[in-house]
Amino acid sequence: MSLGMSYKPNLNTHMPGASLNPAGSVHSPSTSMASSTQYRQLINDYGPPSLGYTQGSGSSQVPQSKYAELLAIIEELGKEIRPTYAGSKSAMERLKRGIIHARGLVRECLAETERNARS
Repeated sequence: MSLGMSYKPNLNTHMPGASLNPAGSVHSPSTSMASSTQYRQLINDYGPPSLGYTQGSGSSQVPQSKYAELLAIIEELGKEIRPTYAGSKSAMERLKRGIIHARGLVRECLAETERNARS
């Protein structure tokens, strides 16, 4: 499915959470799968602050894990974009399934947020 367009990421844009290492190259925590501890730290850094979830109580783990799962799926979707532009049918199917899965998780996260706002 070639549309005659080429995808060229703009490497000069600022990415939240990206840091410049001493060599001058950009390292983004969202592009590398870190250990689960580092990944949880990313979630804490980028999670919606208004929800007020803490990792200490058991009831807050469910929304946190749904949100973490959604972030992981979005990250995986990003990896399928370029092969889809290149015409990969399997990448296109994975992208479709990932979008459907992400939409469901967004609904679950919104429902959980609404329940927490009411209580």
